[in-house]
Amino acid sequence: MTADIIAVESGTSNPLLRLWRNKETRGVIIQVVTVFMVFAFVNWLVTNAISNLDALGKGFSYSFLSKSADYDIGFSPFIDYTSQSPHLKAYLVGLQNTLVIAVAGIVLATIVGFIMGVLRLSHNFIMNKLAYCYVEIIRNVPVLLWILFVHGAVISTLPKPRTFDGVDATLFFTNRGLYMPAPDFHPLALATLIAFVLGVIGTFIYVRYAKRKQVQTGQTSPVLPVSLGLVIGLPVAVLAMTGFPLEWNHPELDGFNFKGGFVIKPEFMALWIALSLYTSAFIAEIVRAGIQAVSYGQTEAAHALGLRHNRALQLVIIPQALRVIVPPLTSQYLNLTKNSSLAIAVSYYDIVATIGGISLNQTGREMECMILVLLTYLAISLMISAFMNWYNKRIKLVER
Repeated sequence: MTADIIAVESGTSNPLLRLWRNKETRGVIIQVVTVFMVFAFVNWLVTNAISNLDALGKGFSYSFLSKSADYDIGFSPFIDYTSQSPHLKAYLVGLQNTLVIAVAGIVLATIVGFIMGVLRLSHNFIMNKLAYCYVEIIRNVPVLLWILFVHGAVISTLPKPRTFDGVDATLFFTNRGLYMPAPDFHPLALATLIAFVLGVIGTFIYVRYAKRKQVQTGQTSPVLPVSLGLVIGLPVAVLAMTGFPLEWNHPELDGFNFKGGFVIKPEFMALWIALSLYTSAFIAEIVRAGIQAVSYGQTEAAHALGLRHNRALQLVIIPQALRVIVPPLTSQYLNLTKNSSLAIAVSYYDIVATIGGISLNQTGREMECMILVLLTYLAISLMISAFMNWYNKRIKLVER
């Protein structure tokens, strides 16, 4: 009788109470309830939004994507687009332009950021202070102002197309864009493309081999010359052996502008330069902090082994600093990608300007368009995060 009373008072006779008092079980219950509440809230939002749209006579439908867009897009390097193309194709062009500016901006921002980050630690007084001024000036001005400033500089400083009348040149820098010859490939050019792909695969295999050899024997291999030979030399050799199966479509002045060739619009150049330089200032500080996080004893040990400063930086300091650099670097890549949504300020037709701007205004499908834009940015950001997390795991320290 006394044992039963003690059991009831302690709650051991109640199975639900025993489950709740178990730490692991309680954690699972809380997570399940939280997920259920989140999904219930999202379902309430969606249902309420659809009901309100039905009340307004709009409904919820993506059928407008198959209708004619009826507007032009000035920059579409890889997708053929006309004003008679459907809204779906306008969305794909906007997605293409967003990805192009994001990838190009990440590459340039990384290169400039790493250079400036290393120069911030230079013992040369002039280089050190120049890098310091660059970082402080660039990052303390809003990115939108830099975009407008660079766009205005490109438009006002570059010459007009008609000033090149009668000039025999290959590249034309004008305030309407950079005009250059465009290659027209013949069927035999496929062999060159195959050679390039094989060169990239061969470079990847050789780099892994060189790294493994260095770890096992301490001997370094000529990675850069071999990589350039495989990626550039091999395709060029195949191109020569097949008799250069391509022709060049040169830009020619026709009236007040150039026709033909390939053109990089000033809107793209302004957005690319502004976003890259702005993000590179933050990357420079991340690189500086990462290098300083490595013990100076590592530098001294590398010098004691006879390594020059640049080789010590390349082989000893930077590989260790990357473990500190990569996580915040991921955030800057995401920021650059999301900041590209400011492209509408200079009339660069990214996904916000196309499906989230003109298509939205023409169709009146605010909910559908914004959901599409939000999901697209979410997908791009998650892919960048996944790749950087994978790379971060590859370079982390492995305990023996």
